[in-house]
Amino acid sequence: MPRKTICTTLIVILMVGVASAQSGPGDLQDIQGGQNSFRTEKEKKDDRAIDRAYESTMKRIPTTQKKNSDPWGDVRAAPPAAAPKKKQQ
Repeated sequence: MPRKTICTTLIVILMVGVASAQSGPGDLQDIQGGQNSFRTEKEKKDDRAIDRAYESTMKRIPTTQKKNSDPWGDVRAAPPAAAPKKKQQ
């Protein structure tokens, strides 16, 4: 009898965890600031101003890094030099 009770209790606990993990996309919008966000117009304008300032700052930063950079280039040994070709007589 106690064995059945313990097994049943464990199953119920596991099912409650699974059921609570299920949330629809509408639930996430409230948390992440989606369409149902409760932000005032002033806060929205401040966010836009911060975004504009960030974008203008990012445009001023020079991009000097090469696209095909090799972060391990200093660690690897240089490839062996090719042997000179011998002349045929």
